Amino acid sequence: MREVVIAGIGSTPFGRHAGTPIEQLAVRAAAEALIDSGLPRERIGAVYLGNFVSGPLNGKEVLAGIVADQLGLPNVPCTKVEGACASGGIAFRHAWLAVASGQCDAALVVGVETMTHAPTSQTTAALNCAMDNTNDGPSGLTFPGLFGLAWRQHAQRHGTTRAQVSAVVRKNKAAGLRNPLAQMGADLTDEQIAASAAICDPLQLFDCCPTSDGAAAVVVVARDCARGLPRLPVDVLATVQTRGASRIAGHPDLCSFDATVSAARQAFAMSGLAPSDVDVVELHDCFSIAEIIDGEDLGLMPRGHGGGWAAEGRTGIGGDVAINPSGGLLAKGHPVGATGVGQLYEVVRQLRGDHPNPVPDAAIGLTHNLGGTGVACTVTLLRRGDA
Repeated sequence: MREVVIAGIGSTPFGRHAGTPIEQLAVRAAAEALIDSGLPRERIGAVYLGNFVSGPLNGKEVLAGIVADQLGLPNVPCTKVEGACASGGIAFRHAWLAVASGQCDAALVVGVETMTHAPTSQTTAALNCAMDNTNDGPSGLTFPGLFGLAWRQHAQRHGTTRAQVSAVVRKNKAAGLRNPLAQMGADLTDEQIAASAAICDPLQLFDCCPTSDGAAAVVVVARDCARGLPRLPVDVLATVQTRGASRIAGHPDLCSFDATVSAARQAFAMSGLAPSDVDVVELHDCFSIAEIIDGEDLGLMPRGHGGGWAAEGRTGIGGDVAINPSGGLLAKGHPVGATGVGQLYEVVRQLRGDHPNPVPDAAIGLTHNLGGTGVACTVTLLRRGDA
């Protein structure tokens, strides 16, 4: 397998893009990534586009081909990838495989979603397609319900408190204020978080990521074809996709997602790194408690200590490991198909040293993208090109 680098990145702001067609958002991010890479468009050998609910919410499928056509790319393979919230991360892995295996020398990855134009009931129904509705649908359990249960179990087992979970919210919302692409940055107190609207006890409104529109893109290139490009390339050390239980009842433990644990172990083995080597992480904090569970599953801190680390500042900039300095899903937003690619965008900017909320001297970055009830997961490890 050939060595692969990220040569270019692009992104729209995440938030509300009323009246903007979904393909237009994708083209904006992709064009920015292509310009950033310095790579002529005719050298793109494949396109992979992550998207989840454009069919039910926009009446538009075949987005990869539509976007490639509007970009004026060659008649190359164009594939739309769906893996619920992990769609973007999976699209990236497929692009990496295409380049690493020699199928092409360069590939374009795009993630895109628009949801804010649709009624809440329609959006909820579309997002619930990420569940095994044959088995879980009759229970009426929603994703807030799942993570509310996970929080209760984590609290019972490890003593995780409201204040510790609120530390995650405060950190990420504050980081969002320093990220111009973020949708809902805020300077919050514990009292404001606890007083926000109840969603699914113990989850409050500020514990939940917002509904979002947005797009992000990256250009991946074989290292031996990246000479002479204007940007310092970022090395892709590992990118792994795994499967977890598709049914809620299939999880033996709601305090952990097997897909994340497996993907992290494989990624660290593939890269030769350990969790302690990681400087910056963008992980899937769809709910505040998810950041705590994900961090533990990734091996970034001991099991049961995620809440304590957040409260002690150990997951902030200047701590043991900076988690979600972009603001994460809680503040930056969660345009589902774009999220995994947006995480890569954020980490690449950290490793280049030009992020608006910088982690000093970051050399190794990790992204974690989780889909559905944990049925799909990707973990990617990146390294600064001169590290």
